Amino acid sequence: MEISITPMRRVDLIAVSGRVDSSNSSELDDALQSRLDEGRTNLVLDLSDVHYISSSGLRSLVAALRASKKKGGDVRLARPSERVQEVLGLAGLDTLFESYDDVTAAVGSY
Repeated sequence: MEISITPMRRVDLIAVSGRVDSSNSSELDDALQSRLDEGRTNLVLDLSDVHYISSSGLRSLVAALRASKKKGGDVRLARPSERVQEVLGLAGLDTLFESYDDVTAAVGSY
């Protein structure tokens, strides 16, 4: 898994690629939490290059969403891959997250 963070004016764009599973979801947790700890509560996750996400990866997303909302922010998804969309739907989490077809729309939604 690779994570790259691009700070913008009102939002941080976090691009995640590869597999997100129990062996590396703590890295995702740490990256998201560090942004929230710095007061960056509006996050856009670009998940277009995630080809697998496990339940521990989903927990990371939900934990970030909860923490962000507590601080008055939000976590939105940009271009989730078909596999990510499928897993979110199966877990019943697709209604929790706002999803956008492109990064520009997701960033502009704030």
